[in-house]
Amino acid sequence: MPSQHIWTEKDRHGKKREVRATKFGGTWRFQSKITGETEWTYYDSPLLQDLLNLKEIVARKYRRRRATIEDVASVDKLIEAQGGNE
Repeated sequence: MPSQHIWTEKDRHGKKREVRATKFGGTWRFQSKITGETEWTYYDSPLLQDLLNLKEIVARKYRRRRATIEDVASVDKLIEAQGGNE
C-alpha cells in the first residue's frame, strides 16, 4: 500500500509550491508543482530541502503512529545519500 505525504510551501517570490512524496515498493518518488502550472515535475534525485521537510512530517506522523519506523529510516538514508548532516 502506498504511503503519501503532501505539503505546500512558498518560495522567496511568494509562489506556492505543492510537493508530494510517495513511497511504494520501498522506493520514494517526489513530484512538485507551482500553483498555476498544469504539469508536475518529477525528481529522480529530490532536493535536500524537500527531504528535510519530509523527515519532519514523517517523524511527526511516526509519533502519532501514522508512519512506520522504516519510513523514518528510509528518509534518513536518502538524506545521508544527498550529503545532508541532519
